[in-house]
Amino acid sequence: MGAMVFTLGACSEKEDVNGASESEEKVLKVAALESAYGKDMWHQVAESYEAMNEGVKVELTIEKNLEEVIRPNMQAGEFPDVLLLATNRPEAMTETLIKENGLEQISDVFERTVPGEKQSVSDKLLGGFTETLATNPYADGETYLAPMFYSPTGLFYNKGLFEEKGWEVPATWEEMWELGDKAAKEGISLFTYPTTGYFDTLVGSMMYASGGADFFNSAMKYEDGVWETKEAKKVLQTIEKLSEYTHPNTVANANPKDYTKNQQMILDNNALFMPNGTWVVDEMKEAPRADNFEWGITAIPAFEENGDRYAFTFFEQMWIPAKAKNKEAAKDFIAYMYSDQAAQHFLESGAVQPITGMTDKLEDEKKTFYSIYEDDAVLPAMGTFASTKPVPGANMGDVLYGKVDSVMSGKLTYKEWQASIEEVSDKLRAAMK
Repeated sequence: MGAMVFTLGACSEKEDVNGASESEEKVLKVAALESAYGKDMWHQVAESYEAMNEGVKVELTIEKNLEEVIRPNMQAGEFPDVLLLATNRPEAMTETLIKENGLEQISDVFERTVPGEKQSVSDKLLGGFTETLATNPYADGETYLAPMFYSPTGLFYNKGLFEEKGWEVPATWEEMWELGDKAAKEGISLFTYPTTGYFDTLVGSMMYASGGADFFNSAMKYEDGVWETKEAKKVLQTIEKLSEYTHPNTVANANPKDYTKNQQMILDNNALFMPNGTWVVDEMKEAPRADNFEWGITAIPAFEENGDRYAFTFFEQMWIPAKAKNKEAAKDFIAYMYSDQAAQHFLESGAVQPITGMTDKLEDEKKTFYSIYEDDAVLPAMGTFASTKPVPGANMGDVLYGKVDSVMSGKLTYKEWQASIEEVSDKLRAAMK
């Protein structure tokens, strides 16, 4: 998303709903990461919020390298009041602040009435989005991160190529290997991936498919020996086997500079599947493509015939730093994010809020993507690792996803990978709050 800073000011002697007297200018700083959705929607949301709040001035700062932009001020003690910055970013700024108890608790935001409307935030929010470690990182029943733009993830492919070849989309991993062997005879690889970071949703879906929600949650809370179980072994071995079917140029391109070259493989019919989210459509909208190209999405294959298949739901998070100066105003602004007005601005740029009825407004490809859960065999998966006290050198993302390149290139066996994951899990379990 876009890095931006919102500045709210008011001017009279009477206090407004945010606690500022109208005779003084109040500044509310909101920083957000720019993504494929672009900047326009933030300008529109800012203007609409200003129109609802007399005397409010909004300033925007939108950057793709948000962490670099705001870090110097934060180190000097100047924090934004609201941040739109998801977890699982390379800089891990959000995770760092979570570990340092640097986020404000915002459970009460969801009981607030949406500004300009009659419903509360929780009445409008889709179920399950505030019942995950991605929003409640301390597993204490309290919410610290608000779910924002959400996207079903899965394996993206060219529907046109499958129709041309008469190929069926695999429902199981066994069918995947069979298709991989068939495609290889035509010079097409079964698999590629943009960067190892995209394995977060792939591995999460595979974990659900292997052992259900109980196994997934055990891993997220670092249960002793969880990565040595048969369920974990099944996931890691499957990824190791997937290396045999991965396009040979993938690892070399799997970096922030060249990752679109791997995504281009799908558009050029050089690879069949890649893990991604719906944002890839806008990200690659100007890229050349095969004549028969049409985006398709499928859930991660099941491990057995007729087994459950999962599509991980990725969502971005908005939160308030514990050292923010204007927390009440920040909470009001977050509540506004779930208004019909704000949601429409976001939707026009391709960003979908987890609000009841929003998917009914989608068209064409987007509607197809978000209807993935209408298949009875496809279930949503959500969640992330529980927060712990900082442990030097122990980062689950680095070992679980960051080592995938080494697995894919044959430098690391699944057993070595498994041992390193369990070692880090043990260290983090000892540091649980």
